[in-house]
Amino acid sequence: MQLEGIHHISAITGDAPGNVEFYTGVLGMRLVKRTVNQDEPNVYHLFYGDESGSPGMDLTFFEYPGAAPGVAGAGMVHRIVWRVPAAESLEFWRERLTAAGVEARPTGDSLLFSDREGLEHELVPDSSGDEPLSASSPEIPPEHALQGFDGVRAYSNDPPRSQALLGDVLGFTRRAGESWEVRGERRGSVYAYDPAPPEMHRRQGAGSVHHVAFAAQMQDIESWRERIAASGARPTPVVERFYFKSVYFLEPSGVLFEIATIGPGFAIDEDAGHLGERLSLPAPFEPLREQLEQTLRPLPYPPAWRTAASAG
Repeated sequence: MQLEGIHHISAITGDAPGNVEFYTGVLGMRLVKRTVNQDEPNVYHLFYGDESGSPGMDLTFFEYPGAAPGVAGAGMVHRIVWRVPAAESLEFWRERLTAAGVEARPTGDSLLFSDREGLEHELVPDSSGDEPLSASSPEIPPEHALQGFDGVRAYSNDPPRSQALLGDVLGFTRRAGESWEVRGERRGSVYAYDPAPPEMHRRQGAGSVHHVAFAAQMQDIESWRERIAASGARPTPVVERFYFKSVYFLEPSGVLFEIATIGPGFAIDEDAGHLGERLSLPAPFEPLREQLEQTLRPLPYPPAWRTAASAG
């Protein structure tokens, strides 16, 4: 029983239309599901990814309109790390981000930038050997497109507290220092700690990461819940999320973890060629459709080029 790297990462936005413009327009991702937060159905839950909405390149946002900026502190993921095809891609992205008014900071072997609400990202040339996961965009050459998650970096005041759960329970492998690899038969990702900023008062808000989810096979989800519970962590029951099943728990450093199943996937309730183009509601929320369509803000999606491609 192995985890197949990161399944998805969920963050918060205060501006869904601006969020769509940045992640589909500037970064060239596909909006693969436009739905609602199943715990608070009056707000959007947006999912971005590759063309198929694959686990491993699934960045999601809950929208709380006008939310105050978040502050990443101990027990929070503070950076999302993406793969790009090669070192040459870093210069392409530096130029593209700069042209979009986004500060891009080369580090020598990576590129750092933040979205318009302060969520930090890093691009690194891919050396994993995993299958690339990419979306199509007429503005992003395929040889430079994002290729999925490489990992995340979290703040911790006491990383050793998490060692037993990461290594013995979840099967992560320590790579160096406080950097761990979670790898299955097909995919892998990195989970790493940085020292928490001193006197930083953490706050969830716009531009902060809510949780990170790791991918499991459908038949293993209850076994993972039992293993996590036996370790002394306090997992939720298996939660039906319609597009996948989930178990949530806090790891000892305070980061909210999720184990999410690979499948059934985002094409379960809409045609794969039109993912994200309409509001998708799991059956229990379908009676709310008329109300939600009147209150949720319109989104600048799909782009004209994608509509034309679907029609053709």
